[in-house]
Amino acid sequence: MSVDLSACDREPIHTPGAIQPRGGLLAVGSDWMVRYVSETIGDYLPFDGDAAGLIGRSLLELLSEESVHTIRGRLQSLQRGARTERLFGIALLGDERRFDVALHRSGDLIVIELEPSAPDSRLDAGTTMNAMIARLNTVGAGAEFLNEAVRQVRAVTGFDRVMIYRFNPGGDGEVIAEAARSDLEPYLGLHYPASDIPKQARELYRKNLLRIISNVGAEPSPILSMPGSAPLDLSLSVLRAVSPVHIEYLRNMGVAASLSISILQGDELWGLIACHHMAPRHISFERRTTVELFVQMFALLMERQEREALAERERAARRIHDRLVGMMTGNGDHNTHLKQFLGDIRSTIDCDGAALAVDDELVMEGRAPDRQQLLALIARLNRQTDQELIVVKRLSSLHPPAEDYVDSAAGMLAIPVSRTPRDYLMLFRQEQVNTVTWAGRPDKAVVRSESGERLSPRASFAAWEDEVRGECIDWTEAERRIAEGYRSTILEVILRLTDAAEIERRRVHERQELLIAELNHRVRNILSLIRGLVKQSQGSVSSLRQYTLMLGGRIEALARAHDQITTDHWDAAPLRTMIEAEAKAFLTDKAEHVALDGPGVLLEPQAFSTLALVMHELMTNAAKYGALCDSSGRVQVTWDVDAEGDLRLRWVEQGGPPVQAPKRRGFGSTIIEHSVAFDLKGESRVDYALSGVRVELKVPAAHVRQIDEEMVRALKAKDAEETSSDGGVSGRVLLVEDTMIIALDAEDVLLTLGASSVDITSTIDEALRLIRSSPPDFALLDINLGDENSFPIALKLKALDIPFAFATGYGEQIEMPEELAGVPIIQKPYSSDIVQRQYRAALNGTSPP
Repeated sequence: MSVDLSACDREPIHTPGAIQPRGGLLAVGSDWMVRYVSETIGDYLPFDGDAAGLIGRSLLELLSEESVHTIRGRLQSLQRGARTERLFGIALLGDERRFDVALHRSGDLIVIELEPSAPDSRLDAGTTMNAMIARLNTVGAGAEFLNEAVRQVRAVTGFDRVMIYRFNPGGDGEVIAEAARSDLEPYLGLHYPASDIPKQARELYRKNLLRIISNVGAEPSPILSMPGSAPLDLSLSVLRAVSPVHIEYLRNMGVAASLSISILQGDELWGLIACHHMAPRHISFERRTTVELFVQMFALLMERQEREALAERERAARRIHDRLVGMMTGNGDHNTHLKQFLGDIRSTIDCDGAALAVDDELVMEGRAPDRQQLLALIARLNRQTDQELIVVKRLSSLHPPAEDYVDSAAGMLAIPVSRTPRDYLMLFRQEQVNTVTWAGRPDKAVVRSESGERLSPRASFAAWEDEVRGECIDWTEAERRIAEGYRSTILEVILRLTDAAEIERRRVHERQELLIAELNHRVRNILSLIRGLVKQSQGSVSSLRQYTLMLGGRIEALARAHDQITTDHWDAAPLRTMIEAEAKAFLTDKAEHVALDGPGVLLEPQAFSTLALVMHELMTNAAKYGALCDSSGRVQVTWDVDAEGDLRLRWVEQGGPPVQAPKRRGFGSTIIEHSVAFDLKGESRVDYALSGVRVELKVPAAHVRQIDEEMVRALKAKDAEETSSDGGVSGRVLLVEDTMIIALDAEDVLLTLGASSVDITSTIDEALRLIRSSPPDFALLDINLGDENSFPIALKLKALDIPFAFATGYGEQIEMPEELAGVPIIQKPYSSDIVQRQYRAALNGTSPP
């Protein structure tokens, strides 16, 4: 008798006719009359007789009016497309008893599943979710990201083993991340055949995102209905009973409880987060929902990372693509251009060799078949019925003679580059001998029973290796997309230029003309400014040398201002920096005679350039005729920002020769007296006092931004001093903390500071056991541990002369036992600098302020 190996794929696991006994089920019609009921319903709802007697009765007779009203309201969400609705802690019977309820539709029925609410005082769902997602966002991509996810799920659920299981295109899967008890055999890297999770099971995982089996050994509770009723579809049920084959599978693995949360990419099943426990384990409905939401967020973050990585690779391909387009749309032979770009194309699609066949000419690069082998392969490709990409990881499956050259071309990605069936760009990968480690032999066993032969799940999960030859590594979806871009470009845009390409070239030409016109406009403005400086500077000098120096100085002042405002992409720049630059550039050794005093201010680009020219003229005049023409004079430049946000700047010269007002106004004086008013709509006032020139400028608020330069400098200096003041943590650390997220953060801080390992516990008994078995080098103790405190642990550490510090979120008002006075206390939240400072205090036996 033959055994049908596809039987598992046809097992009706969505209609098992029973539920797990940890809750009860009612299914009602649109008239609210009970049509289906589980035998366990009597454990939760009071009624006379057996469960079958409820069939045909109204739900309004069984539940309180308020709870039925609540359920009716939640059904609105199901009508809007939601798969399930969940209610936590509702009084179904109108008394003190509370239930968690899941609602979903099964055909024209409303399925109500209930289980007693399990108070979960340690779970704050919103805070936990925010903290978990925040931690995910702090780690990198790849293995680090996956490992952090399983680590957090294990911390929240308490399961012995948590894995990320990724499905491959063929349905088989691999464990790619794992967090488990240290005494369990690791499953990381093991592969599982597709038959371990049959097609219909994968479909249920896609529809119903969370599945818990609290006790593998529990007897399922039958679902009762009217005679002749069809089996109830439980695809979306949270209590659905488990397939006997799956129960046997879990027992063979030594698993007594499991939790599975689906990872979707779009609407497709990407993988699972699978949790195993070696003893029966149940967690509250609210905690399960929190984990489910976390996994959905994890999937979105993972998808975002993949999109960003793909986008970066496609950008690199785009740059090469654009260069190729630029060369091939110009003059020259297209085939020559393609040959030149073989290496660039290979850099974006990883391969061992490439060949280009165009117009009966062959060009090869890297590891590739020889000429005769390529001609035979091209003849085979020409028999393809379409002109899409040809992608194979086992070339011999398409072209059997390729078995003779797997060392150079075990797999191929071929890109048609003409409309005729003879031109190809071919990329090759050599054989990648792959050893797949399976979790036991992947074939199922056939066992005999009274009803005949049947398939049995594997009884052994010991690693079993299988060697795969004749294939290359997979061509990724990203590489296919890049290749498709090259194909479209070469075929449609480059080799067969279309009217659309001609139109685009005209648009590019028009944009270039517009850009040239804009550049011409800006160049003319610059030339006009220079011409104005040249012309206006003529009348105020008596020699060519003076004229040259004056004109050069003004142009250099504008250039310095331009450099400063373009350093940050034409953004605002500091006023102080500009004045200092002018003083150093023009006064050299007398720059120290210019004193600056004012708050941190940034000037917008237009104001910056105008004031730079004003400051240059003031510096020049002071050096020639004013306070800075000898060694005794000084210049005081002060500024502030008034209540309206306007900048008020004052220039005061002292100690120089007596000042007389100029008899004629030169261009420099005009710049000082009028440019701020003319260019910035501000104000200027110049007073030629006998003791020294005084200038007051007002720059409107629209051109001014305030910053606190001194505070920024002080904070940076303080941070640098504190960072270098303390050493790191060393040795093994005992961390006692009853809040999972805080414990994980503290562990990260301690490991970052140099701890060799961190043992985490949330109870006094476990902490004392760890101290007895392996005393730590340092301990960090959360004072409050729910209904108890960590003082007994502290006294034990003190007796053993092990340094430790307390941590608390209650502030400084907590009362400490006399014998523990002076122990360093860390206020939550943790930070690296505080932890290392109190660590040093604990080692030194002091408690710093």
